[in-house]
Amino acid sequence: MAADEDKSVSTVPDRRANGADSGEATKNGTAPASRALPWLCLAALGVVFGDISTSPLYALRECFSSALVHVPSHHDAVLGVLSLILWSLIVVISVKYLLWVLRADNRGEGGILALLSLLEIRGEARRRPWNRVLLFCGTFGAALLYGDGMITPAISVLSAVEGLEVATPAFEPWVVPITIAILVALFLFQQFGSGRVGMVFGPIVLLWLLTLGGLGLHGIAQAPQVLQAFNPVWALQFLFSGSPVGFVVLGAVFLVVTGGEALYADIGHFGKLPIRITWFVVVLPSLMLNYLGQGALMLARGGSVDHLFFELAPEWAVYPLVALATAATVIASQAIITGAFSLTRQAVRLDEFPRVQILQTSESERGQVYVPLINWLLMIATIGLVLVFRRSEALAGAYGVAISLTMVLTTVLIAFVALRRWRWNPWLVAAITAPLLVVDVGFFGSTLLKFVDGGWLPIVVAALFYLMMTTWARGRRLLARQESRASRRPGRFFATLDQMQPHRVQGVGIFVTASTRDVPAVVIHHVEHNQVLYDTVVLLTVITRPIPHVPLDQRVRTRTLNQGFIRIRLSFGFMDPPDVPRSLRHCPHLGFDASDATYYVTRRTVLPTDRVPGMQVWRERLFVRLLRNATLPTTEFRLPPDRVLEIGRRIEI
Repeated sequence: MAADEDKSVSTVPDRRANGADSGEATKNGTAPASRALPWLCLAALGVVFGDISTSPLYALRECFSSALVHVPSHHDAVLGVLSLILWSLIVVISVKYLLWVLRADNRGEGGILALLSLLEIRGEARRRPWNRVLLFCGTFGAALLYGDGMITPAISVLSAVEGLEVATPAFEPWVVPITIAILVALFLFQQFGSGRVGMVFGPIVLLWLLTLGGLGLHGIAQAPQVLQAFNPVWALQFLFSGSPVGFVVLGAVFLVVTGGEALYADIGHFGKLPIRITWFVVVLPSLMLNYLGQGALMLARGGSVDHLFFELAPEWAVYPLVALATAATVIASQAIITGAFSLTRQAVRLDEFPRVQILQTSESERGQVYVPLINWLLMIATIGLVLVFRRSEALAGAYGVAISLTMVLTTVLIAFVALRRWRWNPWLVAAITAPLLVVDVGFFGSTLLKFVDGGWLPIVVAALFYLMMTTWARGRRLLARQESRASRRPGRFFATLDQMQPHRVQGVGIFVTASTRDVPAVVIHHVEHNQVLYDTVVLLTVITRPIPHVPLDQRVRTRTLNQGFIRIRLSFGFMDPPDVPRSLRHCPHLGFDASDATYYVTRRTVLPTDRVPGMQVWRERLFVRLLRNATLPTTEFRLPPDRVLEIGRRIEI
């Protein structure tokens, strides 16, 4: 991978990375033994379950309060919807994610891009039809998460602040301004890193979940017959009653499981065991109790659904409950924003996203990063959504489409991981995948009914991100192809060097290049025009391997060539910060002092043209614009600016 525009993924077989240089080791997706399990479970509450634990604020209300379904006057419809909610939590979250998807960790890291990297689709294999489908699933699934990152903070905070209207209608004009103020503060805070408040996130969410359970028990006491909803027959009768109402309601029921992807994306922070324990012991019981309590309240009051969640609480507890709900929704928003930052870092390191500035906000926690560009884009988009939709029930129309499609794509990808990576029996994979896919497709089909009411928004956002990501990846491959044509075989180059006899000066020159075999064009260009070389010339290739972390003592591979040339391959995982000078300094067997080296990088001027096959000219122009705005290699690789020389080249693609 060149320091400027050329990145490649190594074909070296994966080795288990222990993260020795940054953060803590993970093993088999579990967290370090040095941390106590109870503290890990508490921390997981604050990050992993923030999104899904705030769904009771609006999910059941949306099942009945919209124009899709009229408020029922008998208990059959209430029990049917509640049964759908309970069994969705069991099937989608408990079975699919906790017991199935979490098995597919990439050296302890999760997320849809990590899942895609497990399939190891590289080189010519990308052209095969099924591999193209899988690449689309992974890339578009990642793009969809940006759409969700816009909507989740808006609907979560807005629904919590709307609780003030329960106390007094006088707050109605202030709901939107208060929501915007909270969102601005939330996004401004991101630059300090989530670690600053990480210690209080867990206790707040724990208090929130215990409150959910307590309110639920209070509601259940008013109509204990609501417990019949555990019988799945109620769900099946409601869904297949012959009326389209059951299918329509699925789109609102899906709101209870929208935090499922976070369970998979965050396993690298806490490990599988704490997440599973926390879900089954604390989160799932609390959510079930609260949904049942809200349903019991509907039965007791004959179907009223105005601010259903807050009506569970006694009048004196409304203001404290609004404050607690607001804190919980801010934490839920923090989780999805942090997820967007982590996703961007993975995509950049895998060369599926233009290089942007990525700041590490913690010296000990490698998962805590801050991406300024993504942060401000999300803030502008989120505030815009609040100003346009103004009510959480209106915004609910735009919510769910992106995540439901992501869940479908995740199911497809993990099925292929089981077939290709784990070598499972195809019939067993089909038996597991088919029913889960039916559920996922059902949810997606139902959420699509809200497409014209706002569901189009995350799809459009995802399409734009997908276009940008695929254009960037394709443009980089075209650029690497042109660079390869301008390079030379080592034997031919050294023969030319013998004839030219350039002046050699004392020191070390490091040329950063994508090629692992040939002598790059930047070296040829430098010798032909300047007629001078350092005594020691290093051809440095930086490789991003499809694993999260590469230990510091396994990163550097060297090979001595002729006439003072040395080829070095420097490997990073896609979650590792690519600090080139630091990695070279920690390699004692290089034979030269890298601290005094001069780095040579290429400044490319890319010219779109239809004379070179590869992409449409309009996409080539888009790639050029992305390239111009990408972070410079000096910043990306932590190269010392006062020791970098840039060599310009013009390239047509």
